[in-house]
Amino acid sequence: MRIQRFLTAGLLALLATSAFALERPFPAIAKRGVLSLGPFPEIVLNGRTRQMSAGGRIFNQQNLIQMPASVTGSNLVVNYTEDFQGNVDRVWLLDEREAAQTPAQQKINPAQPGQQVQILMDPVR
Repeated sequence: MRIQRFLTAGLLALLATSAFALERPFPAIAKRGVLSLGPFPEIVLNGRTRQMSAGGRIFNQQNLIQMPASVTGSNLVVNYTEDFQGNVDRVWLLDEREAAQTPAQQKINPAQPGQQVQILMDPVR
């Protein structure tokens, strides 16, 4: 009886780990870039010094929020979004598999230097 319970628990644990294999959804307005961190809130993105927004978030490879001081390394391949002021508000650190995909495969915009993304919003009535 114990062996059956143990095998059932093992099977359920194995099935639960398959949920982690799902691809992370990135917003369509996300861009691809190379990130190096400086003293917060400054970052170097694609060779240009930029600023993180006040509520900016960095997501690690497990899609968990990571504090900027704990991010190690430089020249990290990332996807990012900008707020309406042009500050970087969300950054996703990519793993090797995600970094190997093209922006078109991830259905995001390739980053163009100086490109601004225009977001159209309906006014609240």
